[in-house]
Amino acid sequence: MGVQLHQLRYFVAVAETRHFTHAADNVGITQPSLSKQIHALEDDLGAPLFERVRGNIALTAAGEVLLPIAKRILADVDTARREVQELVGLRRGRIRLGATPSLVTSLAPAVLRRFRDAYPNVEVRVEESGSQDLVRDLLRGELDLALIILPAQGADPALRTEPVLRDSLVVASLNPLPMVEPGSTVHLGELRDQPMVMFRQGYDLRDVTLRACREAGFEPSFAVDGGEMDAVLSFVEAGLGVALVPGIVVARRPRLWVTPLAPPGVQRTIALAGRREAEPTHAARAFRRVLLDHIRAAAENATLPPGVTPY
Repeated sequence: MGVQLHQLRYFVAVAETRHFTHAADNVGITQPSLSKQIHALEDDLGAPLFERVRGNIALTAAGEVLLPIAKRILADVDTARREVQELVGLRRGRIRLGATPSLVTSLAPAVLRRFRDAYPNVEVRVEESGSQDLVRDLLRGELDLALIILPAQGADPALRTEPVLRDSLVVASLNPLPMVEPGSTVHLGELRDQPMVMFRQGYDLRDVTLRACREAGFEPSFAVDGGEMDAVLSFVEAGLGVALVPGIVVARRPRLWVTPLAPPGVQRTIALAGRREAEPTHAARAFRRVLLDHIRAAAENATLPPGVTPY
């Protein structure tokens, strides 16, 4: 008849408890039934798996060999069952998604709404943080996917990244910039005398801003140093200084004056990232499809925010 999966489960239960009665209770059958199945497994394999040593149950040499193999087989079967159940309508599952603050408030809500409509039983947990923090959490296995900004030096080789959007930065200020005609662009070097509101350490926009200013030939002076996206925008609204921010976030701040940067400007690449060594679950693959479908539809309908284009 061959080795049966339930026999392997009973064998592992006895091996872990070293007690036939306790193992039978754990797997939900009677002790005589469990003993019968263990004997049938031993007959099929042609070797005893357990021996009694001074009243205790011990694994034989054959049992020691079988135990890790049995655990691996049972784990593979459980994984296969879970994957198939997710595939058939994604009846259950979970996604731990990270996103930068600018994407949490702009791109993520519409994508998550579409995903929720399509897969209402998949649990989604969202973490909002800077790209560097999100990459750290991805590598630790604390996130399944993250919408990050690709660094200029390239992504960590341990990550699998897929660019999805290009985003342009703009200058946000409380009032029109004094050196720029309304409706015109500003060269980054013209901001050298403007106090700036700067993002906190570890925030990808901080590195982008500092690098762009230095390439334009100056070191920016900080009116306020440190803050998340909402805090930085609020400081700019209070008239404390100007800030380089993604164009997609200032649409929600009607009090702010927006000045585009003159070519070549400063662009960012938005990517969907996951760990290279971890095979994506069906739920994660479904989220990727929904994300790409949303971007494609928004581009076709011309509803992407200004300065944002598909990759």
